[in-house]
Parts: sequence; structure tokens; C-alpha cells
Amino acid sequence: MPSYTPPIRDVRFVLEQVVGLSAHAEVEGFANATPDTVDAVLEEGGRFVAEVLFPLNQIGDQHGCTRAEDGSVTTPPGFKEAYRQFVESGWGTLAAPEAFGGQGMPHVVSTAFQEFMISANMAFAMYPGLAHGAIAALVAKGSPEQQARYLPKMVSGEWGGTMNLTEPQCGTDLGLIRTKAEPQADGSYRITGTKIFISAGEHDLTDNIIHLVLAKTPGAPDSSKGISLFVVPKVLVNEDGSLGARNAVTCGSIEHKMGIHGNSTCVLNYDGATGWLVGEEMKGLAAMFIMMNAARLGVGLQGLAVAETAYQNAVHYARDRRQGRALTGPAEPGEKADTLMVHPDVRRMLMEAKAWTEGLRALCLWGALQVDLEHKAGTEVERQMAGDLIGLLTPVIKGVGTDKGYEVATSAQQVFGGHGYIQEWGMEQYVRDARIAMIYEGTNGVQAMDLVGRKLAQNGGRAVQAFFQIVTEEVALAKTVEATAGFATRLERALNDLQAATLWFMANGMKNPENVGAGAVSYMHLMGLVATGLMWLRMAAAAARMRDAGEGDAAFLDAKLVTARFFAERILPDAGALRRKIEGGAEAVMALPEAMFLAA
Repeated sequence: MPSYTPPIRDVRFVLEQVVGLSAHAEVEGFANATPDTVDAVLEEGGRFVAEVLFPLNQIGDQHGCTRAEDGSVTTPPGFKEAYRQFVESGWGTLAAPEAFGGQGMPHVVSTAFQEFMISANMAFAMYPGLAHGAIAALVAKGSPEQQARYLPKMVSGEWGGTMNLTEPQCGTDLGLIRTKAEPQADGSYRITGTKIFISAGEHDLTDNIIHLVLAKTPGAPDSSKGISLFVVPKVLVNEDGSLGARNAVTCGSIEHKMGIHGNSTCVLNYDGATGWLVGEEMKGLAAMFIMMNAARLGVGLQGLAVAETAYQNAVHYARDRRQGRALTGPAEPGEKADTLMVHPDVRRMLMEAKAWTEGLRALCLWGALQVDLEHKAGTEVERQMAGDLIGLLTPVIKGVGTDKGYEVATSAQQVFGGHGYIQEWGMEQYVRDARIAMIYEGTNGVQAMDLVGRKLAQNGGRAVQAFFQIVTEEVALAKTVEATAGFATRLERALNDLQAATLWFMANGMKNPENVGAGAVSYMHLMGLVATGLMWLRMAAAAARMRDAGEGDAAFLDAKLVTARFFAERILPDAGALRRKIEGGAEAVMALPEAMFLAA
């Protein structure tokens, strides 16, 4: 049976030493995030997910969700009671606006708790997770009436929420949607169409689900410019806030999918359902991107969170399982075999997992800080800088976070050998669950194209130049300190590769755009390598400083420094190979005639 322990000590270290939570006390909402309060969130939140949510993870996978003939959906055993406890404990309200019943805590604190929840039970975490994205869109674009009607109960968790984009004939290319919105005399719209892959689209956890739906009005351009956003409740809401008649939206089926069986991924049929325009007509895509960007950061967190659980279980197994002898001679002569921990290749997989999970945790939490600062920092300069950084790094956090999350999950499964393929050990579930995150909210190839096709050139390259400047300055400072000089030198080389690749795109992208497309994923991973390297530089510097001052747990700090060294010596060198792939251009990628792909 698998196990999970929330990595509270590591999160606390990142919040204090990398994010610098206490240094932002003057920012709105941060005054509430006192050390005692944050400790309580981490301790109590960790206890809740470990004791309530984690025991349901395999149950949810094995039982899945069930659709009845009337279109209603029943979640796995235990989910409904766990959700009731989640709502009553207020965990979903941490970072929600106080005006609508939230606690107004920093997003970065809520992100730390969300990691724990996803690690414990990814399928369960998606139910409130989708609602948070819908809340963000309504806060930004909803009318005062819509906000008053829907947000208080969505924030409390009494009502759920979804985002409805995909249709059978369109995924990433949303201009192809066919769902129609016919205006009615009372100002509402009749929504007709079919949406697929709708996570948490129908379930029994809440009395109502507030769907945000993309559709086209009559006469709108048959492209992405013609898309509008509508709020369509599962159950209509009366003027006094009570629930009225059932709306004309039903679950046609539950998708039969590879993983996350505990979440009801639905086909939703809209048969003249009543909805209301959110924001301006034909401005729906901009409104939906508010949800999508929040979701992309959340999906990056999914990659990290599943990797963390898989890694923990691989470590436990490697400590216990005895197979073979150490290459240097028996480590435990009194036993018939040594543990897996003596084998360098097992160590390699575990160290790569540790280096990526801890590095990505720091990157996700630092990214969450930028979300807070973008909206609440005291000056326009600070808000602009934070917005630039998180805009640039969102596709990196999503793409690299989920690619590496899946990679860690499969490596952890490999540590188990044959037992990793057997259901009872739980590892194959983590591999299956992690796989969807690479597809969600735009596949990782789409994320890479967003990075190189939009984000690099945005505002004259202001964001990427700011990122380069941050890394350059911190590397220069770290090179003056003995404990971090070696790491800084290696990170500098990786940064040089990233800058050279950026210049290569500038020189070769205009004459042949396919050069950019062919190198996009490698570039995304190269930037992810440098961004995660920056996090490890900060963690190494903090660990060395604390160790020298006699602060903190010496063993924990030493482990940080050893893992930073591993990242520098065994992972950062990949930057050179990624650069060379980019500079290889598109010719070999595009040269093979289509007819020759299947040359039977």
C-alpha cells in the first residue's frame, strides 16, 4: 500500500528562504500570513489531506464515478463525506476574496496547501480546483449581479464550478467551436451544443455547479474573434438566492480514461440551456484566458504533486527491498542481499526525482508569489515586473512541471521493478494520473509555442530580458561566495545557452517560422532548466548561510546542498544539448515526405 507525508519542512523552507513571505508583509493580504498562521495552515492542512483525502485515492481510482440513466453522477465511496469536511473546514476559501466570504490569504499560501491536496488525491482536488478558476473569471469579468448571485456559494464550496471549452471537433483551436448562444427577450441566452472532457462536469458533491461556457452568438465571426463567455448554472438560481428549476444541461456520458478515475470527466449536452453573458460579447476568449492561466499554473502544480508522492514511495521501497550487492562489496554482510539504495542507477533515479520535485516546488511557489504581487504589490513597477515574470513562466511551469512530473512518476515506478506495474503497490496509478497533466489546458507543445511565439516578443522582449537580468545578478553575487561559486558557474553556462538560443530564434525565426516551431519544446525545457536552477541557487545559498550560522536542521541543510550539487553536475549540463537541438533548425524535422511516415 502506498503512503504519503506532506513535505511541510521543505515547503516552510521555501516560503521563508526563497519566496521571502515575511518580506512582503506590507502587500495586501500578506499581513494575515504570519508565521504562526502559515504554520497552522501547513500543519492542519497536511493532517487533513493525509488522514481524510489520501485514504480515498486508491478507492477513487478503483471505483471511479458512476452515471445513472437520468444523467446524474455518483462520486466514489467516501468522496461526498470528505468534501463535506473540506467545506466545513474552510480549506477552499484560503485565498478567495474576503468580499465573497474568503479568507483573503496570499495565493502562495493557498498554493502550498493545494500541492498537499493534489499529492494526496489528485482526482478529488480537481473538484474544488476547477471551481477556483471559475471564481477567478467571475471576479474579473462578472457583473456585480452575477458576482453577488454565484460567488459567495462558490467560494464557500457549497456550489462547484467548471470551464467548458472543448468540443468533439475542436480542442486547442477554439475558433472551431459550434456551441450557439441565442439571445432572449429577457437578456438571457439559450445555449445549445456539446462540450467534452469537462472535469467535474457533473457530480453529487454540491447542490449546484456553475458552468462557464464558450459559445458564439448569431452573426459572430466564425473564428476565435466570435467567441463569447456565458455563465450557465446546472440549477437556475432564483432572485432570493434559492435554487429553482433544473437547467437544460445534462451529462451525456463519463469519459473512459487512462487515470484520475475519481473525477467525473463528462460529456455535457446543452439543449437550449439558460445562460447569461459574462463581460462583453465576442470578448469571451480574453475572459476565459483568466481561467486558463490560473488552470495552467494549477496543472504545473499537479505534475509536481504527483511526482512528490511517487518519489516518497520509491524511497521507502528502495530502503526496504533487498536485491543484489553493492558494487564495492556487501554493504550489509550479515544479510543475504543489500537494499536497492546501494545501487548507483537506483540512486540516480531517486536523486533526479528529488532534485526536480524540490526545484519545481520552489518554482511553483515563487510563481504563485508573482501572481500575488501582480495584483497587490504597492507600486506599478512592482506589479508590472511580477506580471511580466509570471506571464513568461506560466507555460514553463505548466509544460516543464508536467513533463518532469510524469518522468519522475515513471522513474519511481521503475525503482519498484515488477511490483511497480502491479496495482496493489499504487505506483501505476501515479503514472496514469500524471499523464493527463501534460495534455490539460493546452498540450505541452502548445505551451512551448505560446512561450516562443508570444511571450518572448511581448512588449519588446521586456519579460525575458528581466528574467535574464535576475539570473545574471544572482549568479554574479553567488560566484563571490565559496559555498555557491561552483553552482553559480554552471548555472551561468546554462544561462549563456538560453540566451544564445534566444538570439538564434531571433536570427532564424523570421526567415523560416518552422525553425521556431521545431525548437519550441527544447527551448521551453531550456528555460525551465535555468528557472529551476535559479531556485536551486537560492536554496543552496540559504542552506549554506543557515548552516554556517548554526540555524535549522543540519541534516536537512546538508541534504539541500548535496541535492543542489547533483542538480548542477548532473542536470544543468543538459542545457548544452537542448541548445544544440534548437540550433539544428527545422530541416530534418520537416524534410520527410508525409507519404513516407508509414513506409511499409
